[in-house]
Amino acid sequence: MTLPLFRYHPDPLATGAIEPRQITCACCGQARDFVYVQPVYATTDLDEKLCPWCIADGSAASQLRASFSDPQPLAQAGVAADIVDEVSLRTPGYSCWQQEQWLAHCNDACEFHGDASQEDVEDASDATKEDWMQRYSKTVKQWAAATRDYEPAGDNAFYKFVCRHCGVIRFGWDCP
Repeated sequence: MTLPLFRYHPDPLATGAIEPRQITCACCGQARDFVYVQPVYATTDLDEKLCPWCIADGSAASQLRASFSDPQPLAQAGVAADIVDEVSLRTPGYSCWQQEQWLAHCNDACEFHGDASQEDVEDASDATKEDWMQRYSKTVKQWAAATRDYEPAGDNAFYKFVCRHCGVIRFGWDCP
């Protein structure tokens, strides 16, 4: 069975949000060959118990009151409520050291592409660097220090977001 499409998380297998593994979904009760393995915010333990289809169609959110990312960063960025709901309630989330923050650009949520590669960070455009420095109140010198010896999935995390409209790359940043 083909995985559902997630407009704001286009390749959840590559990012590690969904893994091929047999489960019985806690929402639909069906045997599935894929499981969602990132954080679930709910009143009951749903970790590694949901299938991607129940996330995509909103049934995990409506039936189990599950959400998959914090809606506040997108709402505060002025993104429309229906898009905030799509990202927080019907899109696979991601893990980070602190609270995740889904990034926005061009009045829309960005696509999440997982950990930035070394090349993404080394070859970051001036616009991407300036955006990062402004968002985190850092200097050029601090950018150099933060990116020196960067490795994906390391303690110093850069998450790659891509604007669906203009293609600009934005980095979310987190460290323990």
